[in-house]
Amino acid sequence: MVVSILLAEDDINLGFVIADQLKAEGFKVSLATDGVDALRRFNEHDYHLCIFDVMMPKKDGFTLARDIRQVNKEIPILFLSAKSMTEDRIEGFVSGGDDYLTKPFSVEELLLRVKSLLKRVNIRTETPEEKVMPIGEFTFDSENLSLSFQTQKQGLTKKEAQILKLLIKFQNQVLPREVILNTVWGQDDYFVGRSLDVFITKLRKYLKDDANIQILNIHGVGFKLEIKE
Repeated sequence: MVVSILLAEDDINLGFVIADQLKAEGFKVSLATDGVDALRRFNEHDYHLCIFDVMMPKKDGFTLARDIRQVNKEIPILFLSAKSMTEDRIEGFVSGGDDYLTKPFSVEELLLRVKSLLKRVNIRTETPEEKVMPIGEFTFDSENLSLSFQTQKQGLTKKEAQILKLLIKFQNQVLPREVILNTVWGQDDYFVGRSLDVFITKLRKYLKDDANIQILNIHGVGFKLEIKE
């Protein structure tokens, strides 16, 4: 099994150096140069470990980690930072990080930290995420972007599939609007919020053939995918 790592580093030269070293060790690496791009990549692909620079444009590493922790509590997160103050390290762990490496660092130390974090999730990395999942009488294929009901198949856009995937993950629970917005769009503002409402309306239309499925609007909080037995 090839371990996949999401690396977010705004210093492109350093990012390439780190990525090349990790690839030389047999890891698959996806390099993002800002926090918004990193969050988008995280939502679109499966990773086993994240390495985030703290100081990044658009979305800093700590904020990025907090956004990710709202949808994934388990994936290891390693912070890279030029800040060595105790307060910064504490903020890193409070925001959801598992380890904190201060720049400058040696490649050997980075690799040791990465391998140590991966040991903690060895069992989980052997279990791939489900790509095809039931929703009441429907079948959702997140990889092929489709929603099937009996002999009918509805194609989905990438964002429709991302939103539905989140709703399923938190089915019968309230999913805050900001979690969806940050995970799918990488930002939480009025305009993307309006777009989310349009996508939710479309998903309700796609799922209307099963009366036991509802996407409820929890006023002022978010949405809830309710599936009755």
